[in-house]
Amino acid sequence: MAHIRHDPTSTQKGKITYNSGIVSGIVSLAISEVDGVSLLNSKNRGIKLNFDKQGIIADISVKVDASYNVPSLAFRIQQSIKHNVESMTKYKVAKVDVHIQDVNFPENSAL
Repeated sequence: MAHIRHDPTSTQKGKITYNSGIVSGIVSLAISEVDGVSLLNSKNRGIKLNFDKQGIIADISVKVDASYNVPSLAFRIQQSIKHNVESMTKYKVAKVDVHIQDVNFPENSAL
């Protein structure tokens, strides 16, 4: 479980604690906002998070649609995760590694 203090200049004492499952849910939401991408249907949902001194290191495994530009999708995934995590929590995102594990081809396409 990760801990972070919120507003250290405030006179209120206390801290905000985020369960790693909450951060994983935010990452999942961020990925769902990118068109042409879906998480793998696996036990860990294709998301691995490591809480480091420099920030969160995210290791993401996804499936992409064949009609999209893969490097562009990977960049948009990275930006979406960074924006969502940093705006919804006080964590910084140090790195997002995107692994393309599968490609969805349209049913009627010829290979």
